[in-house]
Amino acid sequence: MDTAPITTEGPDEPDGPDVTATAATAATTAPTGAADRFREVQSSAEFGELRRTQRSFAFPLTLAFVSWYLLYVLLSNYAGDFMGSTVLGNINVAFVLGLAQFLTTFLIAWWYSRHAAAKLDPKAEALRARLEAGE
Repeated sequence: MDTAPITTEGPDEPDGPDVTATAATAATTAPTGAADRFREVQSSAEFGELRRTQRSFAFPLTLAFVSWYLLYVLLSNYAGDFMGSTVLGNINVAFVLGLAQFLTTFLIAWWYSRHAAAKLDPKAEALRARLEAGE
């Protein structure tokens, strides 16, 4: 059985330099300066302060909300009599606490957006401007 050697050049392909290799080389060499700038900004004190500001707000609030949600789930599972207690008419404690879950979700989102606009966005914008300027 005679097999022909496999070639990468077909009738549609040019006999010149490999265009994809040239593009790949350009793609890997061009962002090196940008990658270095990104790493430099990431290791800067300003970026560290931005991360601390975000984390000091988001982590405690997330922990508080997850605890509140788990309390609701545990009460629903193990304190059925309490959750079934009537508050007003046909409205019981479970219904009130369930609505409070939605309310706290929206309040947290609103609070975080205010926090981000006041404390995070200006710092992030300054870092972005510095990065785009090539400093």
